[in-house]
Amino acid sequence: MGTEKTSKMIDKKKTVESGKLVEIHKVWGPAEAEVIKSFLESHGIACILKGLVVQSVHPFSMDGLGEIKICVSEENAAMARKLLSAQIEKKE
Repeated sequence: MGTEKTSKMIDKKKTVESGKLVEIHKVWGPAEAEVIKSFLESHGIACILKGLVVQSVHPFSMDGLGEIKICVSEENAAMARKLLSAQIEKKE
């Protein structure tokens, strides 16, 4: 079982690495970024988080330093945006 899970994780990384990354959303903290990442990955969309600083070293958001960009492969961008917008609409 462990090798099957590892294989799936490697496949997700290859999907993101092989294609062009597209920013689909921005958040201002690591907690929200991790929730979105988990949500997208639960729908089979690999995701990478990009930020200007390492949140564990500088856990603040001043002048945009806390901004975290959520990026997916170009081929998954439309579906990821659709899933996120549906979740945001549910909250409102």
